[in-house]
Amino acid sequence: MNTFTITPDAPWLAPLAGYSDLPFRLLSKQFGCGVRCSEMVSVKGLAFKNAGTKRLLATCPEDDPMVLQLFGAEKSYFEPVMEKLIGMGYRNFDLNAGCPVRKVLKSGSGVKLMDDLDTLVALAEIMVKKVAEHSDTGRVGVKFRLGFNKGEEVFIDLAKRLEAIGVDWVTMHPRYGKQMFAGTANWSKLADLKRAISIPVVGSGDLFTAEDGIRCIEETGIDAIMFARGALYDPSIFARFVALRHGTPLPARDGQFLAEIVREHIRLTREYEGDDRSFRKIRSIIPRYAKGLKGIRALRGSLLQCETWEDLEEAASDIARMEPASNISDKPDVDGICQ
Repeated sequence: MNTFTITPDAPWLAPLAGYSDLPFRLLSKQFGCGVRCSEMVSVKGLAFKNAGTKRLLATCPEDDPMVLQLFGAEKSYFEPVMEKLIGMGYRNFDLNAGCPVRKVLKSGSGVKLMDDLDTLVALAEIMVKKVAEHSDTGRVGVKFRLGFNKGEEVFIDLAKRLEAIGVDWVTMHPRYGKQMFAGTANWSKLADLKRAISIPVVGSGDLFTAEDGIRCIEETGIDAIMFARGALYDPSIFARFVALRHGTPLPARDGQFLAEIVREHIRLTREYEGDDRSFRKIRSIIPRYAKGLKGIRALRGSLLQCETWEDLEEAASDIARMEPASNISDKPDVDGICQ
């Protein structure tokens, strides 16, 4: 896997539990996504060769550059797991110190690590050390929030410590851990972070549209933006963001355009996974792409009747004939995901 350049013109796909799998990463790349993160992978699960964890490691040459995101809190597992992953060919890694989901917090992982900065930094240092030992091009980043408890900001101290041990970039979602996704992401904190350190800063949080991404870059001066929930609603958000930056006309987000996205996602899912699990998953995802069009309920009903991949493609073609609805919120209804 090759190295990559962190720039405003290369938007990222966030590590999205349950969504940023190989087919979706490849779909995002087709629409201009510069760097794509995997779903978060349990270091402990890798240490014990968990079958479900192995599925999350799926990649291919076309997936490059991909960043493999790891989560965990026990230092004893990190060194052997990093050596194993590097031996398998992975080079770019990210430590998850931002996920606020309860089952992750219970293990001391995710944003709970921000309650113990010494452990967090020690885990990142293991990752940096192992990559440096085995690769000239590998890189390590850390994704975090403002802090765990509301009002207890530790992100500047953390970022400076991470920079000192050789972390290559940091990503911040400017909310507190206990906020989950409530309230508004405080982009001004991204600007504070950018001023405090010299390594690249990637920003996440409330980037629902390409226009949001443009505003975030302009207001904060950060090096790149990371689309999460906005990408699940519209995988073309990356191309739209880059087009806006360069004043290029945008394609209409109509039924015909969305139908093409759906067909390609079905094709990639069938080619790279193709099992019953992935069939059910893509069937549940398709209606999200049609949000903002009339006839969503009927589309869901037709999809539930699908039993083959060919049935799926035929049902998805109905999207091309759907017309825009009125009074539709731009905010995707996927607040339960971990990123």
